[in-house]
Amino acid sequence: MPKQVDHEERRRRIADAVCALIDAQGLEGVTLRDVATRAEVSMGAVQRCFRSKDEMLLFALGHIGERVTERAHGRLVGSPAQSAASTVGHVVGEVALLREEHRAEARIWLSFLAAAAVDPGLAAGLRDSYANLEGLLTRLLAEAAECPYPAREARTLLALADGLTGHVLIGHLTAEEAEELLHAHLTGLWARAGTAAGS
Repeated sequence: MPKQVDHEERRRRIADAVCALIDAQGLEGVTLRDVATRAEVSMGAVQRCFRSKDEMLLFALGHIGERVTERAHGRLVGSPAQSAASTVGHVVGEVALLREEHRAEARIWLSFLAAAAVDPGLAAGLRDSYANLEGLLTRLLAEAAECPYPAREARTLLALADGLTGHVLIGHLTAEEAEELLHAHLTGLWARAGTAAGS
């Protein structure tokens, strides 16, 4: 009896191979042949899973975005008793990919971000990922009753997270310095929000 193939599992395996190649040699270094070799599948298997290289890259982008979003949601489930303010800090920390164990994901994410500036398909994929993260942060900020403009603050935090990711990757900031800046921004946010609520 022929072996049953889990199509989605194979797609995720291929996406992991794409991400590993991007981390090693950048987005321009990804070829279907190298992806097949890294994923330990045939070229035909890659082509059955994805109709084109662009479709494969878009799936890999979503794969990375889902991993980050799942970790952010994990923070919520894992610490349900914490305040809305501390939850926001933890989620933004996950999105910024500052920890050493997430450095590869940071390199991959910024590779996609740079490519998306000239690739409308990748740009659309990134907008979807950012919209999901923005929605999560907006909900958390809205739960903190003292935050009067949750959607605007969510966008600000996402932009700050991306900026810190890049600064850490190039060595302009250490991860600790980036975390301090993020903490200072959040402290200022809650102070301003509290003042606005009391006025």
